[in-house]
Amino acid sequence: MKEYQQKFLSLALEAKALEFGNFTLKSGRQSPYFFNAAKMLNGSNLYELASCYEEAIKDADIQFDCIYGPAYKGIFIGSIVSMILSKHGTNYPLSFNRKETKDHGEGGNIIGSNPKGNVLIIDDVISAGTAAKESIESIKSLGANPNIMLVGLDRQEKGQGSLSARAELEDLYGMQVISIINLDALIQFSEKDPVYSEYLPNLKAYRESWGA
Repeated sequence: MKEYQQKFLSLALEAKALEFGNFTLKSGRQSPYFFNAAKMLNGSNLYELASCYEEAIKDADIQFDCIYGPAYKGIFIGSIVSMILSKHGTNYPLSFNRKETKDHGEGGNIIGSNPKGNVLIIDDVISAGTAAKESIESIKSLGANPNIMLVGLDRQEKGQGSLSARAELEDLYGMQVISIINLDALIQFSEKDPVYSEYLPNLKAYRESWGA
């Protein structure tokens, strides 16, 4: 793993945003690990977290016109990434969505200016890809082009078919999906760290069952 990937993993473990055990996912799948980025708000080093996303953007050499953070985790992640990018001299319009459309005041379900041009979607994790598709369709309905998605963790799971959720999104929408770390990285980490090696068999079994 590259330095920013190792940093991201360390931050996630320290904040207990990444945990190992037995968890039931929204999809109903039983998983030996769980990632909850909201725990990064509990005293975690948000500047370091934002720098991991920034390094991933530089590493992928991607170009975009604005940033979109899906509710709810993408709201704070998109905010801190936008902040660190502006600190280093690049300003991007930033917008989020509401879970429910607001029928008073400014109305609608978008906070900030509507996405325009090429849109970078920033979020915490991609699992089956259902939530990602909702964001993509919402952005497309506004006339913008959601051509890149960056997440902290790609679970490398099957989507609706035999392809991974990532591959499905790329094929269906002609976009690029990148991540800071993925399940393969967690397996490699567990192979080398004796503290987490006990979780290795379950991680590999999960990869065998649901990976693509």
